[in-house]
Amino acid sequence: MLDSAHVSGGWLALAAVGIAVLAYFLGCFNGAVVVSRYILRDDVRNHGSGNAGLTNFYRTFGGPLTLVVILSDAVKAVVAVLFAMWIAGSISPELITLSKYWAGLFCLLGHMFPVTFQFRGGKGILSGGTIALMMDWRVALVVWGGFLILAIATRYVSLGSCWAGLSFPFVTWFVYQDELITVLAVIIGGLILWKHRGNMVRIAKGTESKFALHKKKEAEAEPEAPVPSEEIEEPVEEQAEPETSGEKEPAEEENADQEETPTQEEASEEVSEDQEEKKLQEGEA
Repeated sequence: MLDSAHVSGGWLALAAVGIAVLAYFLGCFNGAVVVSRYILRDDVRNHGSGNAGLTNFYRTFGGPLTLVVILSDAVKAVVAVLFAMWIAGSISPELITLSKYWAGLFCLLGHMFPVTFQFRGGKGILSGGTIALMMDWRVALVVWGGFLILAIATRYVSLGSCWAGLSFPFVTWFVYQDELITVLAVIIGGLILWKHRGNMVRIAKGTESKFALHKKKEAEAEPEAPVPSEEIEEPVEEQAEPETSGEKEPAEEENADQEETPTQEEASEEVSEDQEEKKLQEGEA
């Protein structure tokens, strides 16, 4: 593929290391983790499947921030591959295709095993899909075409991801017919399949979760939320009524006592008047 007589081995090694380091640290910028931790003040890895990927982020949080995750995971792969193409092109145009696969591999490693997040990253399907788009339109057509067909037909995103990982090395060999590039493609596809090994087991057992737009349904149900608060207020009013009636009863008793008291005084006055009349009659007698 490359005439080594025209390129120094030292420059090749330096370029390979530089591309690998930059691509890896770009991959470490995990959109799902960054958005959940620093914007939502949570960690997507503590919810759902525990995966720091797009699907788990959407199932857990949903909303427009999902687009931020998509853009961040896609852009980092694009930048990594473009940087590799620029470096390789400055050395030899024959190295461009190889450099794209080389950068794609290390970007994927950074996404799956980020040193910045305790090596707990995503499964790499979005970044891997972007890498496939950057390789060749025929590679992208096979990888993305099969992914979309399986994911839409079965609603198993992981099944489409497994197709992407499995088909990637085969279509790479078909397009380029190069051993070294195919080896890199096998490693990339193998990493994706290995990260989805748990999903494959759950699919076989029939326990794998299917993708659904459940966040939209929850949003439609939100206007009904005020109903429970009205039901809670009713018992409070019912409890307040006995207290009010209880306060009125002593007041009524006091009024009744006050009404009875003047009656007794009038009776005593009548008795005293009768006694005085008797004394007067006795005196006259």
